[in-house]
Amino acid sequence: MIALDPAGFVVIALLVWLHVRAVRALARRGHRVPRAQIAAWYGGVALIAIGLFGPLDDLGEELLVAHMGQHLLIADLAGPLLLIGARSPVLFFMPPRALLVALARQPRLRALSRFVRRPLVALPVYLFVLYLWHFPFAFDAALDSPAVHTLQHQSFVAIGLLVWWPVLEPNRSRMPGELWKAGYVLGTRLMTMFVGMAFLVQRSPAYDHYEGAHGLSALSDQQLAGGLMMVVDL
Repeated sequence: MIALDPAGFVVIALLVWLHVRAVRALARRGHRVPRAQIAAWYGGVALIAIGLFGPLDDLGEELLVAHMGQHLLIADLAGPLLLIGARSPVLFFMPPRALLVALARQPRLRALSRFVRRPLVALPVYLFVLYLWHFPFAFDAALDSPAVHTLQHQSFVAIGLLVWWPVLEPNRSRMPGELWKAGYVLGTRLMTMFVGMAFLVQRSPAYDHYEGAHGLSALSDQQLAGGLMMVVDL
């Protein structure tokens, strides 16, 4: 049974509306957005939709490996596609003009945005949020409360965009090719793998919620979840 999370539906609808709005505005100015860029955006939207509304959402209540798959779709795979799809000038035509004007009048907010998008800031923020949600107290709270679960999902979308921003730089019309980005991506993947490694080496279930299902013990389910994270982060 497909779950229709109202907050998730709002996010999906908003993502579609923003991109359609930008593409149409640019078309009126004679600029045609490349099809590959449009496809990247909707590919990211589709991954989020699959994660939020697909079978993984229901299975995630029974299997940790399904829950991890859901998070990987939302946080690790959708983010870069959305940023590719939003590459300038699309990015600057997505927000309503009134919002852009309001932001232009907030130099401190713009400075904060530039600060958090720095590689040495974005990466620690990403890791902090990722690790925090995988501590048992936070993970169990998300499983026990729909509101906290929604917050968890939305924060994964946000940090997925944040951590990939320094690499893809969607605010530029072309992505600068710089050597440090390879080290940044490699370092991010290695530090993310620690969560998966923890699931693999633990000899007892990390979360009380999962007791095994579909022929899997709780420990086997957890090890599969860790293996999935390791494979995606390689």
